[in-house]
Amino acid sequence: MKLGMFTSGYQRNPLEHCFADAKEYGYDYIELWGGRPHAYAPDLKAGDINEVKHLIDKYEMPVIGYTPEHNGYPYNYMIGSESQREDAVNYLKLSLDMAKEMGAEFVLTSPANGGYLATYEELWTRLEKTIRELGDHAAKVGVKLTVEALTPYESNFFTRANDLVELFRRVDNPYVVGMCDVVPPFVQHESIMAYFDKMGGKMDHMHIIDGEQGTDSHIVPGEGAMPLQEMMYELKRIGYARTATLELVTGYINEPRFYAKRAIDNTRAMMAAVDFQ
Repeated sequence: MKLGMFTSGYQRNPLEHCFADAKEYGYDYIELWGGRPHAYAPDLKAGDINEVKHLIDKYEMPVIGYTPEHNGYPYNYMIGSESQREDAVNYLKLSLDMAKEMGAEFVLTSPANGGYLATYEELWTRLEKTIRELGDHAAKVGVKLTVEALTPYESNFFTRANDLVELFRRVDNPYVVGMCDVVPPFVQHESIMAYFDKMGGKMDHMHIIDGEQGTDSHIVPGEGAMPLQEMMYELKRIGYARTATLELVTGYINEPRFYAKRAIDNTRAMMAAVDFQ
C-alpha cells in the first residue's frame, strides 16, 4: 500500500516544504490540495503549474492525486443556481486538465451539502448530471474522477458506501471511481471494510486518519479512537495495494512538519506490526 501526504495543512508554509518533507519522511506520493496559496487550479493554469512540475522533478516525489477545494468555497456544485453549478463544473474540468499536466492519476471530488430545502430527488438529479459531465471530461483527458462520501457534518445526502454504489449504477463510466475516507463510516457506525465489499473494483483510494466519535476531527493515526491497527490487518488480508493518503488537514496547521512525520511513523509502525507492506 502506498502512503501519501495531504498538503492542506501546509497552506501557511511554502509549497516546497510539502515536497521536501514528503521525501525526507518516506511518503510515497503527494495528494495535492488545490486552494490558495497553493495549487488553485486557475493559478496553475496561469503559470503556477511550472512550480509544481519543478518540485515533482526536484524531489522525485509524484503527485498522484489532486484535490481542488470545492466543498463549500469557492465552489459547491450541489447548491445554488444552474449557472453556479456550471461554474463549479468548469472549475473541476480545469482541475482535471491541470491534474493531467502534472501527471496525477486522479482528481478527488466530494458531493457537499445541497441545502436544507432540497429534496432527495433534486439532490440526486443534480449530482448525476454533474458527475456525468465531469466523468466525460475525465475520460477525455485520461484522469480518474475519484468520488468521496463525506460525514453528515459536511453533506446532507452523500455520506455512505451505498451512496457511492448508487452513483455508479446511475453513471457507468470507467473513469468514475470511488474511495473510502475512514472518518465517515466510523462516525456513522458503518463498516469501513464494507466499502471494499460493496464497490469491488471501483474501490480505488483511501484517506486514512484517526478520529473520535461525534466529530469529524482528523487526528494523527494511532492517537484517536479508531481501530486502525486491526484495519491494517484486514487491508493486508484482502491484499489492498493501492493508495492511502494520510489526511491531516488544518488541525495541525501551526506545525504541519512535526505531525506529518508523526503520522507516517505511526502508520508505518502499525503496518509493520502485521507485516503489511
